[in-house]
Amino acid sequence: MRRLTATTVLLCGASVLPSMVQAATAADSIDNLAPNDNTIIVTAQKIEQREIDVPITISATSGEQMKELGVTDLDELSNYVPGLNIQEQSANNPGIVIRGITSDSGSSQQAARVTLYYNGVDISRSRGAYQGIYDMERIEVIKGPQATLFGTASTVGAVSLVSAKPREGFSGELSGSYGNYDATTLSGFLNAGNDVLAGRVAFEWQKRDGYVNNLSETQDDLYAKDQLGIRGSLRFTPNDDVTADLIVTYDRQRNSGTPFISGTFPTATGRANPFGDANLSGSPLSQQVLGNDELGLHRDVYDVNLTVSAALDDNWTMSMVNGYRDFDAREVFDADGSAAWFLEFAEQAKGWQINHETRFTYDSDILRASLGWNLFHEDSSTRVPFSSEEGTFVGCARNMLLGLVPAAQRPAIEAMLPDLACVASDGSVPASQMTPLLTGAFLGTPIQQLPYQAFFENQGRNSSYSVFADATYLPMPALELTAGARVLYEKRNSGYVASAPASVLLSAMGMPLPLIPSLGDTAGSTFGDEDGYWAVLPRFNALYHITPDVNVYATISKGRRSPTVSVSATSSGTPVFDEVPAEIVWNYEGGIKLATQRVSASFGVYYQKYDNFQVSRIIDGRSITESAGSAGNFGVEAELSVRPTEWLNLFGNLGYIDGGIDNKEENGVYAGDHFRLQPEWQWAAGFTVNAPLGNGMRFFATPSVTYRSKIYFEVPNSELISQDAVTLVNARAGVSFAEDRFELAAFGRNITNKDYLLDAGNTGGSFGVPTFIPAEPRFYGVELTARF
Repeated sequence: MRRLTATTVLLCGASVLPSMVQAATAADSIDNLAPNDNTIIVTAQKIEQREIDVPITISATSGEQMKELGVTDLDELSNYVPGLNIQEQSANNPGIVIRGITSDSGSSQQAARVTLYYNGVDISRSRGAYQGIYDMERIEVIKGPQATLFGTASTVGAVSLVSAKPREGFSGELSGSYGNYDATTLSGFLNAGNDVLAGRVAFEWQKRDGYVNNLSETQDDLYAKDQLGIRGSLRFTPNDDVTADLIVTYDRQRNSGTPFISGTFPTATGRANPFGDANLSGSPLSQQVLGNDELGLHRDVYDVNLTVSAALDDNWTMSMVNGYRDFDAREVFDADGSAAWFLEFAEQAKGWQINHETRFTYDSDILRASLGWNLFHEDSSTRVPFSSEEGTFVGCARNMLLGLVPAAQRPAIEAMLPDLACVASDGSVPASQMTPLLTGAFLGTPIQQLPYQAFFENQGRNSSYSVFADATYLPMPALELTAGARVLYEKRNSGYVASAPASVLLSAMGMPLPLIPSLGDTAGSTFGDEDGYWAVLPRFNALYHITPDVNVYATISKGRRSPTVSVSATSSGTPVFDEVPAEIVWNYEGGIKLATQRVSASFGVYYQKYDNFQVSRIIDGRSITESAGSAGNFGVEAELSVRPTEWLNLFGNLGYIDGGIDNKEENGVYAGDHFRLQPEWQWAAGFTVNAPLGNGMRFFATPSVTYRSKIYFEVPNSELISQDAVTLVNARAGVSFAEDRFELAAFGRNITNKDYLLDAGNTGGSFGVPTFIPAEPRFYGVELTARF
């Protein structure tokens, strides 16, 4: 299946129409459509169009639809969009997957695959990407590379977040909810202004207790949430031809630790169990070495956006998008998932980025065209400090350390090392006695503890300059032909610095090595390398209107993930400069779209072919990027939405993916592997009732079921590091009063309380002790909303 030809794929037809999306998605068009109108207006091609008239794959969801579904975060939304999966290990580490291809690397040296846009600006750098989705106008998911429309990082697609803009008049909303785990949410907005100047302030505060019980006396329960987002918007419309929007956003997280629960080491309450109690005690020197005194995330994001659009004449318009984003995130985590002072890490990521784009658009009866330029620069770094106790580390990593010793010396070293359990069945840590035992034997005077610390830091300073042009020709009213390309030049500058002193205990045994030799001590120097690259990224589209309500289309486009200028160091401190070539994908798809007053539907097929497919592996706590060779991706997506009455909407969608790294000998250990986080099957189904009860009251309800088949969390694939199929049941229902001025609702997510994994393997897996993160349990609560 991974070697299907482009011709076969195009004959099959491809793409997808978001089944549950019944409202318009362009801000100024939503109000103009009837509630039961299946005409969907989108702006993915930078002009307002009916969705069925756009020859690319788009899934668009309005803020109101997200509320109907009970969606409060991007990972929840992805359950309802076929071909999209979002894994939020933490707000500091979101993984975005489009059509089976994951973008989540935390390395500052590596580019993203999926572009995340916030009000038209690229925010894809992983540690700065998370964004609250409160008071959204819409969210668009564009699948497949579309280089002329989006930036250089959109190898396989883009997710565009568009916040609600100020409007004329005075209005507001205040909503509060309370649920299990003391989950409390308060959100709302206030809008005021006239047709020239209008302002809007929106906010959301979420607080929740941790849902994983932590036995540690020094650390809180895990996966508690404390998040705040505030957004201020100002819209200036001096006349009918000019609109300027200024948006300032602040987001912060003060969340407790991620539950990396060991699959190897027990706790005092029993065997290792990812759905049981944890005992993550962290480092006694956490504040001094790791930056925070407890496990958890401390993250601040500042974002400023200025967008100006102007009609130059009857045919030409101009738009400028300018953005600045600054993020500073510190996350402390217990990578071994146990009470042992063994693998205690932090990640201190910070950076800033600026973006400018100018686009000119021409629109006439037979020709639509756009051209412009984009400038993007980012400067970021990720420092990873490490804390351990030497004897505990040696005891817990005994077998790994013996593997570093030449075979001839191994028996002698093995004889020196007592075989102590890292963590005993009662949850105690016998390995902590290794230091007094070894120092007593080597030095004559037992030392109780030997704290150890190290760090490494990767740096990235990347700039991209591009020009683009795109034209759609209509030789007849029923046929549209599109061609375009982006030409870009980028400069990638990478740096690496590390401090990894020799271990006292290992030195005493004749091995003057750091506890983690692969970090490579740079002796205070920062190693650096840079390179520049040119690329041309084209797209070709054809659209044919069978009837005003039925269209077919085909598309061919090229995507590119930037080369990685990799800089690191050997165990002896020698610099290592390497280049991972650009990942190239050719995307072929075609499809049929239908949108009538009562029914919308689609069926489609796509095929993607990759060269130099980049993979990331965690080795001794570091993320390593390398090429896995060639890969292919074949998929089918189908959706159906039926509105039999004005108060009932039925929706369902289905996605199938057969993708992975080609099973060729030259692809090495990756040959035949499935892509990370890629389910073979994915579907969702449900219905929305919105029925008037009289006297200004109405009843609403949206129950839904989502399904995702087995996924692997890492490559190379491992059955241990995987999750079997998951079916989730969610619902939101309630009553509104006084012509929608007041609303009372109840909600539930994962209503059947399904146990399943959010992630597995992780940093601990690179040391032979994989950890597992349990996904959300059953959440339920009530919500009260007032509007004015």
